[in-house]
Amino acid sequence: MNIYLGNLPFNATEDELRNAFSEFGEISSVKVITDRFSGRSKGFGFIEMPNNSEADKAVKAFSKVPLRLHGQSIKVNQAEKTRKRKKRGRRRY
Repeated sequence: MNIYLGNLPFNATEDELRNAFSEFGEISSVKVITDRFSGRSKGFGFIEMPNNSEADKAVKAFSKVPLRLHGQSIKVNQAEKTRKRKKRGRRRY
């Protein structure tokens, strides 16, 4: 299951997130989304856990008592599937 993490502090690291979620089970990957030009965090990320029941326990636990990193409450939800975007062609006037 893919888990969405929102409202991340800009100085949150992937290791901190891995440690916070490791008590619930195995973690496949952790990704903090960064700006491609500045390299600074965009304030959200994703954690992937192969076992859905463990991931569900983590989401439920952090929805009851929010995860706090660097004094900030982290939003934890199941990630939604990405939707295909319409291909935008060139406009002709």
